Amino acid sequence: MTGQNWFVSNDGQCNLLKTIPFGENTTHPYRLYRFLTDLEDILDKISDDRLRLQAICPLVRQLLESSSWLQFAFLEPDPQTGWAVQNLYDEPFFPLTVQLVAWTPGAISPIHNHGSWGVVALLNGEEKNTFWQRSPTAKFPDRIQTIRDHLLTPGDILCLMPNAIHQVEAMTPNPTISLNLYGETYHDLRFEFDPILHTAYNF
Repeated sequence: MTGQNWFVSNDGQCNLLKTIPFGENTTHPYRLYRFLTDLEDILDKISDDRLRLQAICPLVRQLLESSSWLQFAFLEPDPQTGWAVQNLYDEPFFPLTVQLVAWTPGAISPIHNHGSWGVVALLNGEEKNTFWQRSPTAKFPDRIQTIRDHLLTPGDILCLMPNAIHQVEAMTPNPTISLNLYGETYHDLRFEFDPILHTAYNF
């Protein structure tokens, strides 16, 4: 699956990501267990979040190209919430979560950050990300302002720094499906933002 690799900084800037090689590519099918092992090696050896994302992104690309089952792993969005999450990997006391996420057509997420590094690899549909940055004032310390919109199409990979703020909107008539990875989440650093009231609260 072809696509572009994108990087979103903590201040909401979205640019093409220059990846770095980590380990050796293999001619064998790149299965989920091998992917998870390679991810653990990166997390053990690289502590800087940006460098981690530069090393993780090529592994996600390799997984997309090798694991055809991801293209057929259909997840039905919840009609009440507009989305559904299927955990592929979430081990207690280990800082890594791998999920399939499905959005119903037209669903819009709250404006939020993740409090950890994150990777979104789009499998089906189109996903519009609106990026924001903090723009505090003396009166409104949690004020944010819009930076730009960016449309993800199948094969695109979006890498998010822990304080990157975004909002997701599913754009196609069919469900939008993505493979999502997150590092260790510090919940006191994870916020939902209200751009009208200029507030932020933990979630």
